[in-house]
Amino acid sequence: DVRWLKQMLWATKDMGKMLGGEEEKDPDAAKKEEERQEMLRQQEEERKAKHARMEAEREKVRQTIRDKYGLKKKEEKEAEEKAAMEQACEGSLTRPKKAIPRGCGDDEEDEESILDTVLKFLPGPIQDIFKK
Repeated sequence: DVRWLKQMLWATKDMGKMLGGEEEKDPDAAKKEEERQEMLRQQEEERKAKHARMEAEREKVRQTIRDKYGLKKKEEKEAEEKAAMEQACEGSLTRPKKAIPRGCGDDEEDEESILDTVLKFLPGPIQDIFKK
């Protein structure tokens, strides 16, 4: 019987695999793997392109909102703050305090020593002893 012979062949192949024998190599396995890798790369490119399109649409919406309400981009704000910090000490009186570079203007805080700071927190009679 042919069926019996086929079953025996299949059984010997399975037994060989179970005992650690060599599996048959598919001659098209490398080609199939290459096609699969190419398909994955193509899907990844399509996903990135879709993401880029969606982000461009979102940026258009953001820009219309910025234009409508007169807002600035985060990068523009940071550039303006950096430019304000780099300006010289003389100039605008409306410049924010944090934009004044260190060393410009009042140096009273720099002249105050640690001893003066500690004396502020001591009781009055003890302050008089140190002042003399």
